[in-house]
Amino acid sequence: MSVSSVLSNSTLAHANPLQFWGPVTATLDWCEANYQFSNYIAEAANTFSNLFTVSLALLGAYQAYAQSLPPRFFVGQVGFALVGVGSFIFHATLLYEAQLADELPMIYVASYCFAVLFDTTRGFTPRDPLVVPLAVGVMTFNVLFTWSYYINRNPVYHQVVFAGLLAITGLRTVYLLRNPEIAKRVPPPVKAAITRLFGGGAATFAFGFFIWNLDNIFCDTITRWKHALGWPAAFVLEGHSWWHILTATGTYLMLVGNTCKTLCIKDDHRNFSIYSKLGVPYLQRVAGAKVKTQ
Repeated sequence: MSVSSVLSNSTLAHANPLQFWGPVTATLDWCEANYQFSNYIAEAANTFSNLFTVSLALLGAYQAYAQSLPPRFFVGQVGFALVGVGSFIFHATLLYEAQLADELPMIYVASYCFAVLFDTTRGFTPRDPLVVPLAVGVMTFNVLFTWSYYINRNPVYHQVVFAGLLAITGLRTVYLLRNPEIAKRVPPPVKAAITRLFGGGAATFAFGFFIWNLDNIFCDTITRWKHALGWPAAFVLEGHSWWHILTATGTYLMLVGNTCKTLCIKDDHRNFSIYSKLGVPYLQRVAGAKVKTQ
């Protein structure tokens, strides 16, 4: 996932013949040194830290499949995985086309999750009167954003839109948990568990943003520390890699929390339970429970 400062023109123009992917054409670069360990990987730590993102997302997708959850939740986890794949490619190449493969899925997945939270009618069926308007609205928004972002290529624009989607999703989550008519479908113990998951995920995500900012602001100092410490120990100082790990963790927790909440609202809270294995939370179907998956 990519959020950082704009590249200087001199950096964009620089071409090293030993760099397999050629000169940097992305509008963003990071504190990690480029092509330090391989001619084929522009940023080693920032690239491979995305394997954590993909692993968590695939775990979530597997759980959605194994527990026979409605397809919308499986799709959300697959989208989460695609963000990690796009980020992997971006940091490996630092090409603008790869940057789009990172940044655009972030918007698509965030807007998809946003739309899911606005469908609060009972049951899972395409005949739900909200499904078509929400689908059309999300697709229209994403087409317009893709066009406008490709035209202006301003990373700050992407950051503002992404942050706005996250903020609206958070506000919608709070509203659903506090709205008397909707919240009564979520009993207090389950509501408390959802609040812990979503709140913990949001705090972890925010902490990742804090680490990313430290990496940007104090890049020169941190770079000196890296050289003093030496590799591989210096990998622990790659702040943008921690952004990947922390935001992936936060996203996973928020997805589990919101999935549980949506299932309580649209199905029945008695059909599901939250459990933890090795510290990782999962949704589990209660024995004998069934859910509509149309």
